[in-house]
Amino acid sequence: MFWEWSLLSVLSVLSIYLFVKMFYFKSITSKEKRSNDLMKLTLQEAEILIRKYQIQLQRALGNVDILSEELTKLRNELKVLKSRNSKHRQETDRLNGKIKALENRIDALL
Repeated sequence: MFWEWSLLSVLSVLSIYLFVKMFYFKSITSKEKRSNDLMKLTLQEAEILIRKYQIQLQRALGNVDILSEELTKLRNELKVLKSRNSKHRQETDRLNGKIKALENRIDALL
């Protein structure tokens, strides 16, 4: 009878211990799963933000390329205008020289 009670007691304590341990590990597992789900959600949000900023960066780089092309065109136009301006100055100086020469001839004739 003593052996039966002791065996029953040991089995009861062992089953209670294993039952408590099972719920403990089950709760740890569920917490870990919630933590992993939260981490996955955070990573997905980070990926979305990275894609968004990547698109904005690509657009900005495209705009920079367009602005660089426009700047190059404007520089070329500026060079052309400077050369035209220098030609017009030379022409103006030449014509002013002719006018002075004609004025001097007129003065000499008078």
